[in-house]
Amino acid sequence: MKENKLWELSMAFSVDIVNLVKILKSKHESIISNQIGRSGTSIGANIHEAQYAQGKKDFISKLEIALKEASETGYWLELLYQTNYIDENTFKHLSSECASLRVLLIASCKTAKGNLER
Repeated sequence: MKENKLWELSMAFSVDIVNLVKILKSKHESIISNQIGRSGTSIGANIHEAQYAQGKKDFISKLEIALKEASETGYWLELLYQTNYIDENTFKHLSSECASLRVLLIASCKTAKGNLER
């Protein structure tokens, strides 16, 4: 059940990131938009890949990569906010979504690692 929720949240977040990138590109911002576009959509891609992992270790590895990408995305969101490319409401909304993904990813990694040790 948790993985399904994780997949749904990551897809919604990816859609929000793609829409943000469109807005940033319309403002002629390309450096950060490229970075956040890659890291923000990579979260969901790695979660999706984890569903077809070659084993438990591969599954955990994919989730850990997604967690690292979520952390990076949080950095880019903060930078966009600090440089006034996004407003406070956008920042809070996207940061909250990103934080929720990190929480679920951490919990999923802990659970998967616990199951691996059994």
